[in-house]
Amino acid sequence: MRAPTETFKRARQLRRSMTLPEVVLWQALRKSRLGGVRFRRQHPIGPYIPDFYCPSARLAVEVDGMAHDSPEQVRHDGRRQTWLVRQNIKVLRVSAADVLSDERLEGILLAINEAAGPSTAFWGPPPPQSGGG
Repeated sequence: MRAPTETFKRARQLRRSMTLPEVVLWQALRKSRLGGVRFRRQHPIGPYIPDFYCPSARLAVEVDGMAHDSPEQVRHDGRRQTWLVRQNIKVLRVSAADVLSDERLEGILLAINEAAGPSTAFWGPPPPQSGGG
């Protein structure tokens, strides 16, 4: 679904003002560093702008900071998630605090890779054993 013009303008603004957790996650996702799976940042889909979107897997990744704790934002996030799921898009929500933790970031990347589906570039079968065994 094509996004309205105003949504595209807002997406451009959001790309220029990404939060630190979004920047950290983007550095890990960009240029297919995650098993060859390509992501877009602040990609407009209909009336919404997921933080990261993988078109081949139809996967949206949302980084939730403290701003997502307010009752109004929780309702908005719920409406957005419902709409995206109806568009056959999976939504994975991750905590901003977890993204900023090196130990937890690795787990987040594994979860994203799993949700996006294995790619043969990263998760293919092991190489054949040498030695005729």
